[in-house]
Amino acid sequence: MVASPVPVPLKTNYADTFWCTYCVSVIAASIAEVVTYPLDLTKTRLQIQGELAATKHASMNSTPYRGMVQTALGIAKEEGFLKLWQGITPAIYRHVIYSGIRIVSYETLRDKVLKKEPDGFFPLWVHSPWDAFSQILARGGVRGLWKGSIPNVQRAALVNLGDLTTYDTAKRFILTHTSLTDNHFTHILSSICAGLVAATMGTPADVVKTRIMNQPTDSKGNGLVYKSSVDCLMKTVQNEGLFALYKGFLPVWIRMAPWSLTFWLSFEQIRFMLGATGF
Repeated sequence: MVASPVPVPLKTNYADTFWCTYCVSVIAASIAEVVTYPLDLTKTRLQIQGELAATKHASMNSTPYRGMVQTALGIAKEEGFLKLWQGITPAIYRHVIYSGIRIVSYETLRDKVLKKEPDGFFPLWVHSPWDAFSQILARGGVRGLWKGSIPNVQRAALVNLGDLTTYDTAKRFILTHTSLTDNHFTHILSSICAGLVAATMGTPADVVKTRIMNQPTDSKGNGLVYKSSVDCLMKTVQNEGLFALYKGFLPVWIRMAPWSLTFWLSFEQIRFMLGATGF
């Protein structure tokens, strides 16, 4: 009588583990940051330049307004080429925590949701920003959207909701409804969609964040123009209209689109080289 073979437990691929995914996320984000950081620095210079021109009427001509390309070339010519990467080290340090956590957290939550779906697929509205907003509004009202948050955290939340869910959904849609495979072209198409949606969702919060950070403060550090993010949002819409929330959309998108493209291509390629499953 032949004894039945003892079942061998399946080994977990190290490339799909929590820490490997975390490290890959940090590496991919660092690559994207190095490639696109000059765009962020240029955008910041333009925002500061515009603010100075608006407040210092007497010396407005001493600070000429230049577009993104001219500003970047001016920085490289006047201050040195490497000046375009000034401050890159703290930005990379930030991704050691920020990007690693956002990817592994999203992937974990997504996999838990997928396990509950019989066909292994779920519609966008089940795990999307709109569903999150509706639940927050139902529980805490409009103020609940800003409760316990600061402008930078609000922007990061909106950008992540737009970037992660759109990339994931777009990629799954392409693989399911077209003949394309899980290759670079699919990653490029998905990241283009992700960058556009992330910029669309993040620009209003970016406007609010910039205005709050640049407003004058009293001796106690309290803002003299806006009391909070909600106050800034309401005053901006009342005084300048709804479209004022999308001022600077183009620079934000120009910065965010290549960042998203570089990150997702690097992330998927590194995972593939390590033998991990697709995102």
